[in-house]
Amino acid sequence: MKIDTARNPEVRRNAQATTAAGNQVASFSAVLRTATTAASRPDAQASKPVDFTSMTRQQMQAWSNEQIRSGKMSLDDSTPFMAMSMHMPVRGDAGGRLQANDNGERLDFTQMVRAGIEGARLRNDEVTRSMLASALTTMQQYQSDTIGVDTHA
Repeated sequence: MKIDTARNPEVRRNAQATTAAGNQVASFSAVLRTATTAASRPDAQASKPVDFTSMTRQQMQAWSNEQIRSGKMSLDDSTPFMAMSMHMPVRGDAGGRLQANDNGERLDFTQMVRAGIEGARLRNDEVTRSMLASALTTMQQYQSDTIGVDTHA
């Protein structure tokens, strides 16, 4: 496991001081202690609550990527979330480009999923309906959880 010390000067100082003393175990402990302290600060960026009823496409994409990286979600399970994070123009006038950020517009993704479930039901598309129902269950499970912090541990 490699710990990136380049972004945090305090971590870098602790790691260099300990390594200079020749104690690699203490170095890891110092880096871990500093990283844990920084992550537990109330002002840390990672402590925002998840709100699928008012989220930008970019926030949805970041949340989905974090779930995949942490192993909480498989790539297959992330498909509806990644699709929701893309802005797909109806007229197709974007030259084939999909945009993850739609100018910071906040959307109600739970309502989007419910509408998608209803549309799939009307089309007798059981595969899509099942996939979206699973996504809605996931959203309800994580609604109001904090992003980046495992509150269930």
